[in-house]
Amino acid sequence: MVPKPPKVLAGRQNWLKASDFKLDDLQAVLAHKLKLSDLTFADDIQQQVPLYDGPALLAQMHADTSGEQSAQIQSEWQWVWESGPGILVIKQAFADAQVIDRAKSLFDDIYQHEKLAERSATDHFAKPGANERIWNAAEKLCVEDPELFARYYGNELLRLAATAWLGPGYQITSQTNSVNPGGQAQVAHRDYHLGFMTPDQAEAYPAHIHRLSPALTLQCAIAHVDMPLESGPTLYLPHSQKYPLGYLLADCAPLHDYFATHRVQLALAKGDLVLFNPALFHAAGTNTSKDIKRAANLLQISSPFGRAMESVDRAKMSRLLFPQLKALAASGELSAAQIDAVIAASAEGYAFPTNLDLDPPRDGLAPPSQQALLRQALAEQWSEAAFELALERHGEKRTT
Repeated sequence: MVPKPPKVLAGRQNWLKASDFKLDDLQAVLAHKLKLSDLTFADDIQQQVPLYDGPALLAQMHADTSGEQSAQIQSEWQWVWESGPGILVIKQAFADAQVIDRAKSLFDDIYQHEKLAERSATDHFAKPGANERIWNAAEKLCVEDPELFARYYGNELLRLAATAWLGPGYQITSQTNSVNPGGQAQVAHRDYHLGFMTPDQAEAYPAHIHRLSPALTLQCAIAHVDMPLESGPTLYLPHSQKYPLGYLLADCAPLHDYFATHRVQLALAKGDLVLFNPALFHAAGTNTSKDIKRAANLLQISSPFGRAMESVDRAKMSRLLFPQLKALAASGELSAAQIDAVIAASAEGYAFPTNLDLDPPRDGLAPPSQQALLRQALAEQWSEAAFELALERHGEKRTT
């Protein structure tokens, strides 16, 4: 049977609104409690977070040449991330402590070099300078020590998890983050993609995009040192990835208050791997220790499908269109809405991917897109030369 189209109703029926937030609705989503008997491969559940023994999982996988065991583990993890608590921990996923120590030492050297060069990174969800962050740590590790990169990322459990959520063809990006003693907690947030938008920006996307966004990324953290609770390991709100309005609540005080009193926090050991749905509310904790520099490698593993079919030189199109749009706007031949439609059909509308060393999120969660630059140039009546220079610099940040 062909489904009938929906009835035309007043208002925007397929868009979510932050004003619809009700704490009771969130609490109902969080009410489910996972039991160890619900899972087959987990060894323990602590504060609603399933824990898996990494070496034991590897032994089971290697003993089963059919691949069926691996597929069953992946199915369990898929359920945990989507319908369960949204987070799991693989203990000793990186069992070679020497590799972890070598990587941490190299990252420390890279950070000190960037600090001396006055390239210390800003942070999406913490005050600039609060943490020791390295953007594009994956490429920098590979460039500095390819052999170490191979030993570090030649991890079967990480591969198993990434393909479980994203399938083959995924891409790994990483940023290391070290929080010194006294470093303060982040604000509770969701992650890339919609999590890197303001509530107003996220509200412009229809509800099905809010459901899709978490399926495009797997969020991971590799502990590079032991992380007792006083060092401030990440805070989590299990099951919160299932709340549909979550991407609209970055500025919601009741949500932040609830998170502060109901979040969980797990101590981690060096080599542990945390993997979670990017829609799970989380935040780095406050480091109250006197002498522990909490260090982790944060991975955003991305779906291969978030790409257009054709390669388009949108900078060239923007450069050619700018004087025409300026003239058509001045003459009134195209309305503001029509100008906006032209910009949407030509310029790049997304800020990512970019080189975050050169293009950090200084005034928000993301740097400006090519479309934002074109709109600004038109609104402020820039000269063609000024726009072309700004466009060139904008592009250089994404190709350097």
